[in-house]
Amino acid sequence: MGYGDYQCMDENGIREDGRKADEMRPVEIECGVVPVADGSAYIKWGKNEAIAAVYGPMEAHPRKIQRQDRAILDVRYNMAPFSTTDRIRPGFNRRSREISKVTRDALESVVDLELYPRSKIRVEIEIICAEAGTRCCGITAASVALADAGIPMSDMVVSVASGKINGVVVCDLNKEEDNYGEADLPMGVLPNTGDLVFLQMDGDLSPEEFQQAWDYNVNAAQAVHEIAAFRTPAYLLVRALAYC
Repeated sequence: MGYGDYQCMDENGIREDGRKADEMRPVEIECGVVPVADGSAYIKWGKNEAIAAVYGPMEAHPRKIQRQDRAILDVRYNMAPFSTTDRIRPGFNRRSREISKVTRDALESVVDLELYPRSKIRVEIEIICAEAGTRCCGITAASVALADAGIPMSDMVVSVASGKINGVVVCDLNKEEDNYGEADLPMGVLPNTGDLVFLQMDGDLSPEEFQQAWDYNVNAAQAVHEIAAFRTPAYLLVRALAYC
């Protein structure tokens, strides 16, 4: 079966999972789920489930990795061997390294690293159930965990991937839409400003389709941010103090 052959939407514009084109999957967020961490978060996004834990700031070791003017962000993304129907080989692989780097770069744009010179903040992301958009789920979980740890941030990073299926642009792709769709557009959005911190694209979108996917992502990111901010009192306090 090729791209575009799989019918992910019926004649009434309803997708296989019952959503309309502009609707995202259900999102649940909980904080403080890892007692030994300084901050942590659990996100269930559709069938995706991710846990992120933050440790630090701590002294950076070995000393050669220290930055005199700022902290370093050490991010590790991993998919558990049982997270998919096909067992994943344990350990870091090329995809894990790529997503870890993308996540680190996105988070560095909002974390006030200059407050912690010669320090390290460690962020661990574990995907325990994977459907589609695990990098988006992981980035968002990491952002919420940093907020739960009380790390000063200018904003949260919320990541969403919209795309095109059967010629129609839809919000927040599920597994079948991701596998058989014609395009996908993962983005990392700062909900308070609408700024973009990362963007990747696979497939072809016209300028109008690109704008529609962009708008879906921004709107979904703002909706997720409302859930996350409600669950992270430390983040709300830091934001309030920033405006005092």
